[in-house]
Amino acid sequence: GKLYRNAPAETSQATLASVSPVFAVMKFDKEGNTTYFEKKKTELYQELGLQARDLRFQHVMSIATRNNRIIMRMEFLKAVITPEFLLILDYRNLSLEHWLLSQLASQLAGEGQLVTYSLPFEFRAIEAILQYWISKLQGRLNTLQPQILETLEALVDPKLLSVDRSKLHILLQNGKSLSELETDLKVFKETILEILDEEELIEELCLSKWTDPQVFEESMSGIDHAEEMELLLENYYRQAEDLANEARELRVLIDDSESIIFINLDSHRNVMMRLNLQLTMGTFSVSLFGLIGVAFGMNLESSLEEDPRIFWLVTGIMFLGSGLIWRRLLSFLGRHLEPPLPPHVPAVLKKSQPAAGRVEIKNSLKAETFGLSRTLPNQ
Repeated sequence: GKLYRNAPAETSQATLASVSPVFAVMKFDKEGNTTYFEKKKTELYQELGLQARDLRFQHVMSIATRNNRIIMRMEFLKAVITPEFLLILDYRNLSLEHWLLSQLASQLAGEGQLVTYSLPFEFRAIEAILQYWISKLQGRLNTLQPQILETLEALVDPKLLSVDRSKLHILLQNGKSLSELETDLKVFKETILEILDEEELIEELCLSKWTDPQVFEESMSGIDHAEEMELLLENYYRQAEDLANEARELRVLIDDSESIIFINLDSHRNVMMRLNLQLTMGTFSVSLFGLIGVAFGMNLESSLEEDPRIFWLVTGIMFLGSGLIWRRLLSFLGRHLEPPLPPHVPAVLKKSQPAAGRVEIKNSLKAETFGLSRTLPNQ
Protein backbone atom coordinates (compact mmCIF):
# COMPACT_ATOMS: atom_id res chain seq x y z
CA GLY A 1 0.00 0.00 0.00
CA LYS A 2 2.85 2.42 0.76
CA LEU A 3 4.48 1.70 -2.59
CA TYR A 4 1.17 2.26 -4.31
CA ARG A 5 0.74 5.68 -2.73
CA ASN A 6 4.24 6.84 -3.67
CA ALA A 7 4.13 5.58 -7.25
CA PRO A 8 2.01 8.45 -8.76
CA ALA A 9 4.19 11.12 -7.11
CA GLU A 10 7.41 9.59 -8.44
CA THR A 11 5.88 9.25 -11.90
CA SER A 12 4.80 12.91 -11.95
CA GLN A 13 8.23 14.10 -10.82
CA ALA A 14 9.94 12.06 -13.51
CA THR A 15 7.54 13.48 -16.11
CA LEU A 16 8.19 17.08 -15.02
CA ALA A 17 11.93 16.52 -14.97
CA SER A 18 11.87 15.20 -18.52
CA VAL A 19 10.07 18.30 -19.84
CA SER A 20 12.50 21.04 -20.86
CA PRO A 21 11.24 24.62 -21.20
CA VAL A 22 10.93 25.92 -24.75
CA PHE A 23 11.94 29.50 -25.53
CA ALA A 24 10.30 31.64 -28.19
CA VAL A 25 13.36 33.41 -29.63
CA MET A 26 13.62 36.41 -31.96
CA LYS A 27 17.02 36.74 -33.64
CA PHE A 28 18.45 39.96 -35.14
CA ASP A 29 21.65 40.09 -37.17
CA LYS A 30 23.88 43.05 -38.01
CA GLU A 31 21.78 44.07 -41.01
CA GLY A 32 18.56 44.07 -38.99
CA ASN A 33 17.17 40.86 -40.48
CA THR A 34 14.76 39.09 -38.15
CA THR A 35 14.07 35.40 -37.70
CA TYR A 36 11.76 33.58 -35.31
CA PHE A 37 12.17 30.10 -33.88
CA GLU A 38 11.49 28.02 -30.79
CA LYS A 39 14.17 25.99 -29.07
CA LYS A 40 14.55 24.05 -25.88
CA LYS A 41 16.53 25.61 -23.09
CA THR A 42 19.15 22.86 -23.03
CA GLU A 43 19.81 23.12 -26.76
CA LEU A 44 19.96 26.91 -26.65
CA TYR A 45 22.51 27.32 -23.88
CA GLN A 46 24.66 24.54 -25.38
CA GLU A 47 24.74 26.35 -28.74
CA LEU A 48 25.60 29.65 -27.08
CA GLY A 49 28.24 28.12 -24.83
CA LEU A 50 26.42 29.25 -21.68
CA GLN A 51 25.24 27.54 -18.55
CA ALA A 52 21.69 26.73 -17.55
CA ARG A 53 21.58 29.39 -14.83
CA ASP A 54 22.49 32.07 -17.39
CA LEU A 55 19.13 31.58 -19.13
CA ARG A 56 17.15 31.34 -15.93
CA PHE A 57 14.07 33.51 -16.08
CA GLN A 58 14.37 35.90 -13.16
CA HIS A 59 12.58 39.23 -13.04
CA VAL A 60 15.71 41.10 -12.02
CA MET A 61 17.89 43.70 -13.68
CA SER A 62 21.44 42.74 -14.51
CA ILE A 63 24.10 43.02 -17.22
CA ALA A 64 26.68 40.25 -17.19
CA THR A 65 29.19 38.65 -19.57
CA ARG A 66 30.11 35.01 -19.98
CA ASN A 67 32.07 33.21 -22.69
CA ASN A 68 32.12 36.29 -24.96
CA ARG A 69 28.35 36.72 -24.58
CA ILE A 70 26.45 39.58 -22.95
CA ILE A 71 23.38 38.57 -20.95
CA MET A 72 21.00 41.44 -20.25
CA ARG A 73 17.99 41.09 -17.98
CA MET A 74 15.59 44.03 -17.78
CA GLU A 75 12.78 42.36 -15.82
CA PHE A 76 10.54 40.95 -18.57
CA LEU A 77 13.11 41.81 -21.30
CA LYS A 78 15.83 39.16 -21.56
CA ALA A 79 18.48 39.30 -24.26
CA VAL A 80 21.71 37.57 -25.25
CA ILE A 81 24.17 39.64 -27.30
CA THR A 82 26.99 38.21 -29.37
CA PRO A 83 29.33 39.99 -31.82
CA GLU A 84 27.19 38.72 -34.74
CA PHE A 85 23.55 38.68 -33.55
CA LEU A 86 21.08 39.55 -30.82
CA LEU A 87 18.61 37.08 -29.27
CA ILE A 88 15.45 38.23 -27.50
CA LEU A 89 14.06 35.41 -25.34
CA ASP A 90 10.37 34.97 -24.63
CA TYR A 91 9.27 38.09 -26.48
CA ARG A 92 5.53 37.37 -26.16
CA ASN A 93 4.62 40.71 -24.70
CA LEU A 94 2.39 43.20 -26.50
CA SER A 95 4.44 46.34 -25.85
CA LEU A 96 7.71 44.46 -26.24
CA GLU A 97 6.65 42.84 -29.51
CA HIS A 98 5.62 46.21 -30.95
CA TRP A 99 9.04 47.65 -30.14
CA LEU A 100 10.84 44.64 -31.59
CA LEU A 101 9.01 44.82 -34.89
CA SER A 102 8.90 48.58 -35.37
CA GLN A 103 12.15 50.01 -33.92
CA LEU A 104 14.77 47.49 -32.87
CA ALA A 105 15.62 46.12 -36.33
CA SER A 106 16.25 49.60 -37.78
CA GLN A 107 18.34 50.63 -34.77
CA LEU A 108 20.54 47.55 -35.04
CA ALA A 109 21.04 48.18 -38.75
CA GLY A 110 22.41 51.67 -38.01
CA GLU A 111 19.28 53.60 -39.01
CA GLY A 112 17.38 56.06 -36.87
CA GLN A 113 18.75 58.60 -34.43
CA LEU A 114 21.39 56.54 -32.64
CA VAL A 115 24.90 57.91 -32.97
CA THR A 116 26.78 54.69 -32.30
CA TYR A 117 26.09 52.97 -35.62
CA SER A 118 29.77 53.19 -36.60
CA LEU A 119 30.77 51.21 -33.50
CA PRO A 120 30.63 47.40 -33.23
CA PHE A 121 27.34 45.53 -33.18
CA GLU A 122 27.21 44.98 -29.40
CA PHE A 123 27.29 48.75 -28.86
CA ARG A 124 24.19 49.21 -31.00
CA ALA A 125 22.43 46.32 -29.26
CA ILE A 126 23.22 47.56 -25.73
CA GLU A 127 22.22 51.11 -26.58
CA ALA A 128 18.94 50.01 -28.19
CA ILE A 129 17.96 47.98 -25.12
CA LEU A 130 18.97 50.73 -22.66
CA GLN A 131 17.15 53.33 -24.71
CA TYR A 132 14.00 51.19 -24.72
CA TRP A 133 14.14 50.74 -20.96
CA ILE A 134 14.73 54.44 -20.29
CA SER A 135 11.80 55.30 -22.57
CA LYS A 136 9.62 52.87 -20.60
CA LEU A 137 10.59 54.55 -17.32
CA GLN A 138 10.09 57.99 -18.86
CA GLY A 139 6.64 56.98 -20.10
CA ARG A 140 5.64 55.79 -16.64
CA LEU A 141 6.78 59.08 -15.14
CA ASN A 142 4.95 61.11 -17.79
CA THR A 143 1.78 59.18 -17.01
CA LEU A 144 2.04 59.63 -13.24
CA GLN A 145 3.11 63.28 -13.12
CA PRO A 146 -0.08 64.96 -14.48
CA GLN A 147 -2.30 62.64 -12.44
CA ILE A 148 -0.45 63.43 -9.21
CA LEU A 149 -0.41 67.18 -9.89
CA GLU A 150 -4.12 67.23 -10.71
CA THR A 151 -5.00 65.25 -7.59
CA LEU A 152 -2.84 67.42 -5.34
CA GLU A 153 -4.34 70.59 -6.80
CA ALA A 154 -7.82 69.32 -5.96
CA LEU A 155 -6.86 68.26 -2.45
CA VAL A 156 -4.96 71.40 -1.47
CA ASP A 157 -7.79 73.76 -2.50
CA PRO A 158 -8.42 75.98 0.58
CA LYS A 159 -12.10 76.41 -0.38
CA LEU A 160 -12.82 72.78 0.41
CA LEU A 161 -13.89 72.17 3.99
CA SER A 162 -13.46 68.41 3.72
CA VAL A 163 -11.15 66.06 1.85
CA ASP A 164 -12.52 63.97 -1.00
CA ARG A 165 -11.85 60.35 -0.14
CA SER A 166 -11.86 59.32 -3.79
CA LYS A 167 -9.03 61.77 -4.46
CA LEU A 168 -7.11 60.38 -1.50
CA HIS A 169 -7.54 56.86 -2.90
CA ILE A 170 -6.22 58.00 -6.29
CA LEU A 171 -3.28 59.73 -4.59
CA LEU A 172 -2.53 56.56 -2.63
CA GLN A 173 -2.43 54.48 -5.81
CA ASN A 174 -0.29 57.04 -7.62
CA GLY A 175 2.07 57.21 -4.63
CA LYS A 176 2.46 53.45 -4.73
CA SER A 177 3.19 53.54 -8.46
CA LEU A 178 5.70 56.33 -7.87
CA SER A 179 7.45 54.25 -5.22
CA GLU A 180 7.71 51.33 -7.67
CA LEU A 181 9.13 53.68 -10.31
CA GLU A 182 11.70 55.03 -7.85
CA THR A 183 12.72 51.47 -7.00
CA ASP A 184 13.14 50.55 -10.68
CA LEU A 185 15.21 53.67 -11.31
CA LYS A 186 17.39 52.92 -8.31
CA VAL A 187 18.02 49.34 -9.45
CA PHE A 188 18.76 50.54 -12.99
CA LYS A 189 21.31 53.08 -11.74
CA GLU A 190 22.94 50.57 -9.40
CA THR A 191 23.24 48.05 -12.24
CA ILE A 192 25.02 50.52 -14.52
CA LEU A 193 27.11 51.98 -11.70
CA GLU A 194 28.33 48.52 -10.77
CA ILE A 195 29.75 48.18 -14.29
CA LEU A 196 31.19 51.69 -14.37
CA ASP A 197 33.10 51.06 -11.15
CA GLU A 198 34.89 48.03 -12.62
CA GLU A 199 37.17 48.63 -15.58
CA GLU A 200 37.40 44.90 -16.28
CA LEU A 201 33.63 44.64 -16.71
CA ILE A 202 33.68 47.46 -19.26
CA GLU A 203 36.44 45.70 -21.19
CA GLU A 204 34.42 42.47 -21.19
CA LEU A 205 31.44 44.26 -22.75
CA CYS A 206 33.55 45.09 -25.82
CA LEU A 207 33.07 41.69 -27.47
CA SER A 208 34.32 42.59 -30.97
CA LYS A 209 37.59 43.85 -29.58
CA TRP A 210 38.72 40.27 -28.98
CA THR A 211 37.04 38.55 -31.96
CA ASP A 212 37.14 40.99 -34.87
CA PRO A 213 40.68 41.68 -36.19
CA GLN A 214 39.63 45.04 -37.65
CA VAL A 215 38.22 46.23 -34.33
CA PHE A 216 41.33 44.98 -32.55
CA GLU A 217 43.52 46.98 -34.95
CA GLU A 218 41.39 50.08 -34.33
CA SER A 219 41.81 49.65 -30.60
CA MET A 220 45.56 49.28 -31.03
CA SER A 221 45.69 52.40 -33.24
CA GLY A 222 44.19 54.61 -30.53
CA ILE A 223 40.42 54.12 -30.70
CA ASP A 224 39.51 53.13 -27.17
CA HIS A 225 36.29 51.11 -27.39
CA ALA A 226 36.21 50.66 -23.62
CA GLU A 227 36.05 54.43 -23.23
CA GLU A 228 33.22 54.56 -25.77
CA MET A 229 31.35 51.91 -23.80
CA GLU A 230 31.91 53.86 -20.59
CA LEU A 231 30.52 57.03 -22.18
CA LEU A 232 27.54 55.08 -23.45
CA LEU A 233 26.70 53.73 -20.00
CA GLU A 234 27.30 57.10 -18.34
CA ASN A 235 24.85 58.72 -20.74
CA TYR A 236 22.02 56.43 -19.70
CA TYR A 237 23.06 56.66 -16.07
CA ARG A 238 22.62 60.44 -16.27
CA GLN A 239 19.23 60.03 -17.92
CA ALA A 240 18.15 57.69 -15.14
CA GLU A 241 19.47 60.18 -12.57
CA ASP A 242 17.40 62.96 -14.15
CA LEU A 243 14.29 60.78 -14.02
CA ALA A 244 15.05 59.92 -10.40
CA ASN A 245 15.32 63.63 -9.56
CA GLU A 246 11.94 64.32 -11.16
CA ALA A 247 10.39 61.43 -9.25
CA ARG A 248 12.00 62.72 -6.05
CA GLU A 249 10.50 66.17 -6.65
CA LEU A 250 7.08 64.59 -7.04
CA ARG A 251 7.60 62.69 -3.79
CA VAL A 252 8.56 65.91 -1.97
CA LEU A 253 5.52 67.63 -3.48
CA ILE A 254 3.25 64.86 -2.20
CA ASP A 255 4.76 65.11 1.29
CA ASP A 256 4.38 68.90 1.33
CA SER A 257 0.80 68.63 0.10
CA GLU A 258 0.01 66.13 2.83
CA SER A 259 1.31 68.63 5.39
CA ILE A 260 -0.90 71.35 3.88
CA ILE A 261 -3.91 69.04 3.95
CA PHE A 262 -3.31 68.26 7.62
CA ILE A 263 -2.92 71.97 8.39
CA ASN A 264 -6.22 72.76 6.65
CA LEU A 265 -7.98 69.97 8.49
CA ASP A 266 -6.55 71.17 11.80
CA SER A 267 -7.69 74.70 11.00
CA HIS A 268 -11.26 73.57 10.27
CA ARG A 269 -11.19 71.42 13.38
CA ASN A 270 -10.08 74.40 15.47
CA VAL A 271 -12.90 76.53 14.05
CA MET A 272 -15.46 73.90 14.98
CA MET A 273 -13.98 73.51 18.45
CA ARG A 274 -14.02 77.27 18.98
CA LEU A 275 -17.64 77.49 17.82
CA ASN A 276 -18.57 74.66 20.16
CA LEU A 277 -16.81 76.44 23.02
CA GLN A 278 -18.65 79.71 22.28
CA LEU A 279 -22.00 77.94 22.24
CA THR A 280 -21.12 76.25 25.52
CA MET A 281 -20.30 79.62 27.05
CA GLY A 282 -23.60 81.04 25.80
CA THR A 283 -25.49 78.13 27.28
CA PHE A 284 -23.69 78.61 30.59
CA SER A 285 -24.52 82.33 30.66
CA VAL A 286 -28.21 81.76 29.94
CA SER A 287 -28.38 78.98 32.49
CA LEU A 288 -26.69 81.13 35.12
CA PHE A 289 -29.22 83.95 34.93
CA GLY A 290 -32.02 81.50 34.24
CA LEU A 291 -31.90 80.72 37.96
CA ILE A 292 -33.81 83.95 38.55
CA GLY A 293 -36.68 82.65 36.44
CA VAL A 294 -36.49 79.35 38.26
CA ALA A 295 -36.76 81.16 41.59
CA PHE A 296 -39.88 83.02 40.44
CA GLY A 297 -41.34 79.86 39.03
CA MET A 298 -41.49 78.13 42.43
CA ASN A 299 -44.88 77.69 44.08
CA LEU A 300 -44.14 80.35 46.67
CA GLU A 301 -46.08 83.58 47.10
CA SER A 302 -44.49 86.98 47.50
CA SER A 303 -45.58 90.54 46.94
CA LEU A 304 -43.48 90.86 43.77
CA GLU A 305 -45.74 88.86 41.50
CA GLU A 306 -48.55 91.32 42.08
CA ASP A 307 -46.66 94.12 40.33
CA PRO A 308 -47.03 93.79 36.47
CA ARG A 309 -43.68 95.55 35.88
CA ILE A 310 -41.65 92.91 37.73
CA PHE A 311 -41.94 90.39 34.86
CA TRP A 312 -40.32 92.72 32.36
CA LEU A 313 -37.73 93.85 34.86
CA VAL A 314 -36.66 90.32 35.75
CA THR A 315 -36.66 89.26 32.07
CA GLY A 316 -34.48 92.25 31.13
CA ILE A 317 -32.04 91.52 33.95
CA MET A 318 -31.77 87.87 32.81
CA PHE A 319 -31.05 88.72 29.17
CA LEU A 320 -28.76 91.62 29.99
CA GLY A 321 -26.78 89.63 32.55
CA SER A 322 -26.49 86.62 30.21
CA GLY A 323 -25.23 88.87 27.42
CA LEU A 324 -22.68 90.57 29.64
CA ILE A 325 -21.36 87.29 31.01
CA TRP A 326 -21.15 85.81 27.50
CA ARG A 327 -19.24 88.82 26.19
CA ARG A 328 -16.87 88.67 29.14
CA LEU A 329 -16.19 84.99 28.53
CA LEU A 330 -15.61 85.61 24.82
CA SER A 331 -13.09 88.36 25.56
CA PHE A 332 -11.32 86.04 28.00
CA LEU A 333 -11.25 83.32 25.33
CA GLY A 334 -9.92 85.73 22.70
CA ARG A 335 -7.05 86.90 24.92
CA HIS A 336 -5.89 83.34 25.55
CA LEU A 337 -6.30 82.01 21.98
CA GLU A 338 -4.70 84.87 20.08
CA PRO A 339 -1.32 83.89 18.53
CA PRO A 340 1.70 85.64 19.98
CA LEU A 341 3.14 88.57 18.10
CA PRO A 342 6.18 87.80 15.93
CA PRO A 343 9.50 89.08 17.19
CA HIS A 344 10.66 92.43 15.90
CA VAL A 345 13.14 92.10 13.03
CA PRO A 346 15.39 95.06 12.16
CA ALA A 347 14.77 96.65 8.78
CA VAL A 348 18.33 95.93 7.69
CA LEU A 349 17.89 92.20 8.17
CA LYS A 350 14.63 92.10 6.21
CA LYS A 351 16.40 93.00 3.00
CA SER A 352 17.62 90.01 1.05
CA GLN A 353 21.35 90.25 0.58
CA PRO A 354 23.68 87.91 -1.33
CA ALA A 355 25.89 85.52 0.58
CA ALA A 356 28.97 87.62 -0.08
CA GLY A 357 27.41 90.72 1.50
CA ARG A 358 26.32 89.12 4.76
CA VAL A 359 29.71 89.64 6.38
CA GLU A 360 29.67 93.32 5.43
CA ILE A 361 26.20 93.73 6.98
CA LYS A 362 27.35 92.08 10.22
CA ASN A 363 30.45 94.29 10.35
CA SER A 364 28.42 97.45 9.73
CA LEU A 365 25.96 96.46 12.45
CA LYS A 366 28.86 95.89 14.86
CA ALA A 367 30.37 99.25 13.95
CA GLU A 368 27.06 101.05 14.46
CA THR A 369 26.55 99.32 17.80
CA PHE A 370 30.07 100.24 18.92
CA GLY A 371 29.52 103.86 17.87
CA LEU A 372 26.23 104.08 19.71
CA SER A 373 27.81 102.66 22.87
CA ARG A 374 30.43 105.42 22.75
CA THR A 375 28.04 108.28 22.04
CA LEU A 376 25.32 107.31 24.52
CA PRO A 377 27.28 108.39 27.65
CA ASN A 378 28.07 111.73 26.04
CA GLN A 379 24.42 112.28 25.16
